[in-house]
Amino acid sequence: MPRSPSIVPQQVDHDTYLVLNDFGRLGRAWCETEEEGSDRKTLIRRLLDDQYSHPVRIVAFNTSEGWSRDVTTDIADELRRRFVEYDEVPSSVRQFVETAMRH
Repeated sequence: MPRSPSIVPQQVDHDTYLVLNDFGRLGRAWCETEEEGSDRKTLIRRLLDDQYSHPVRIVAFNTSEGWSRDVTTDIADELRRRFVEYDEVPSSVRQFVETAMRH
């Protein structure tokens, strides 16, 4: 039986971040991202560019170091601190921060 290719990044030397997005009636799904765009800086930029309609959870992992964790609160806190840098913050980000900071 043929094996499916691994979805684990092969040569990643940084932490990888994935977003669980709520698509309403369609349900929740982990959003795909290319390997080069899976770092923290790119994640923050994409969130502030309103590229996720309703982010609900963010996880980070590093396969070379062998760890994974929920970073939802950490990312929400960083976003909240950066609000002053932007004239407008997408409502999806404001809602994400408000929800994450309550938990």
